[in-house]
Amino acid sequence: MLDLASGTLRTLVKAAVDLPRPLDSSRPFAWSPDGRWIAYLSWGPRMFRNVQAVSLADGKQVELSSLANTDADNVLWSPDRRSLLFTTGQRTEEGRVARVDLLPRTPVFREDRFQDLFKAKAKADADKKHAKDEAKPDDKLANTPVRIDARGIRERLSLLPVGLDVGAAQVSPDGKTLLLTAEVAGKQNLYTWSLDPLANEPPVAKQLTSTPGAKQDAQFSHDGKRVFYLDAGKIQSLELDDKSTPKSSAVDAALEVDFDSEKRIVFEQAWHWLRNTFHDPDMHGVDWNQVHATYAPLVASAATPAALYRLLNLMVGELDASHSGVRPPQKRDPITGRLGLAFDRADYEQHGRFRIDAVLPLSPADVAGNIKQGDYLLAIDGEPLAEHSNLAERLAHRIGDKVSLRIADNAGGARARDVAVKPIDSKDLSELVYRHWTAVNRAYVLKASGGRLGYVHLRDMSFGSLQDFYKDLDAQNASRDGVVIDIRNNFGGFVNAYALDVLSRRPYLNMTFRGFDQAEPARSILGQRALERPTVLITNRVTLSDGEDFSEGYRALGLGKIVGEATAGWIIYTSAGKLIDGGTVRLPFITITDNHGQPMEGHPRPVDIPVTRPLGESFERKDSDLDAAVRSLLATAIGPAKA
Repeated sequence: MLDLASGTLRTLVKAAVDLPRPLDSSRPFAWSPDGRWIAYLSWGPRMFRNVQAVSLADGKQVELSSLANTDADNVLWSPDRRSLLFTTGQRTEEGRVARVDLLPRTPVFREDRFQDLFKAKAKADADKKHAKDEAKPDDKLANTPVRIDARGIRERLSLLPVGLDVGAAQVSPDGKTLLLTAEVAGKQNLYTWSLDPLANEPPVAKQLTSTPGAKQDAQFSHDGKRVFYLDAGKIQSLELDDKSTPKSSAVDAALEVDFDSEKRIVFEQAWHWLRNTFHDPDMHGVDWNQVHATYAPLVASAATPAALYRLLNLMVGELDASHSGVRPPQKRDPITGRLGLAFDRADYEQHGRFRIDAVLPLSPADVAGNIKQGDYLLAIDGEPLAEHSNLAERLAHRIGDKVSLRIADNAGGARARDVAVKPIDSKDLSELVYRHWTAVNRAYVLKASGGRLGYVHLRDMSFGSLQDFYKDLDAQNASRDGVVIDIRNNFGGFVNAYALDVLSRRPYLNMTFRGFDQAEPARSILGQRALERPTVLITNRVTLSDGEDFSEGYRALGLGKIVGEATAGWIIYTSAGKLIDGGTVRLPFITITDNHGQPMEGHPRPVDIPVTRPLGESFERKDSDLDAAVRSLLATAIGPAKA
């Protein structure tokens, strides 16, 4: 039994369990090689996450890092006991690997290796001769205690220049190689990075795998010559040499599930996790113990997974909170091919005919050519379409296939032609629909403003949408007198601060290149995203979560008027916990308040200029929100056009 000093046990327990949600980190703490220290991640000011170490002998704590980052994981001790590594970063930045030298680093010399060649034989003979009397070198290292010099340790932290978005890391048994699970171009793979100070070449990330599946749980074999990992859930291994290719491990297992036992565990997991992580400790005034007493017998009587998850969602509903719910373990892949065609409803209802009313730009029907508005779709793969034909059924399981469409410019089929198309899935189609919608809005604003205003839409607050936002605030928008910012139907995410930065940065210098007459803003020339133009913001009642944070920030920073409808009032930050059966439960764990300390959950963000769009106005190609936004921006921020 460990002889822990007073208070040390509480520190260790708190480090292990004081997480905002279940299994928040893959490796939030690690024992030192000598078993006398434990390094763990802790939260500090502004929720920055750093590494502390605590001695098991006397409870002494040492702060090993002080980075202003909110993400950290994968705490690792180096086998030589001289450094500690961990992954760190910010949510919208690439993951980095930090190394902290526990002692001031002393120089090592390549010449020593040359001298070791002459000592090798003598050393081997001595080891053999004194094997019974002396410990082996590895045994000596095992008995070497870890030492930490806290003086100047802040200056002994470095970020390894691996050039990858690192998600996980592991150190080889000899301490000379770092195994990285990292993402490049949206694909996760394994890489190595040399930690050997006597390597002949500067370190560079070397890619080990190149498959598209997610990589997990990568680790070295005991001798450090092989790597084992999961690739899309399958066990793979790889020899660490230049010619090795991954090999699959034949693993087959059958699992018999007792649903009666499993459903009770799923219920207990969801109930306990919500009790321990819900953003309001008072559970929105709900007696959570009574909720358990009410739903436990109902869950016990649930006969199917569908009934179980219906009850779990009813239980979560007792909290009356946004961002909440439970999802069963299922994934539905799209099966129906999409063409990008819209049909005349009246013609179909009256005559059963498929008259093409619109062709979506860049859709399969559009890029195939020779299909236009007013044409009739008569047959698919030679099979005629009748009054009650089901297009979804005809195109089921045809995504990516070659499909022949019989097209004619008349209902009778005279002069019909066959056009080959390649159907896409619903996700790709929705992307094309969205891009067409934004293009139509951009043209609408340009026309309504007499060519003076630009337009950009933020579809959500994800990293991908932030990159699209940067792209869409292009040279054309930057050359307008002002820009309409649209966040209608934005379901949130986490990048509101980054998007607001682009709009809030003000000009302070201009630069004039030789040979050019006009001075230009310095920020853009120096490479910083900055619109530096007046803006107006449009919201609606289905602007949610981080979209509402954006609206609040826009107002608080005084960036311009807000037009449209008040937002939804769904503002809690959340994560997901994985249940034992593969389902997930949403865990709202961060309360959001405005700059005056007022809670934002349940309190929609207001607008300056209310607009109510008449039902059906979009069919008339009219948008009252855009009209009001254009009028407001031209009148209040820009003024009349110059003569």
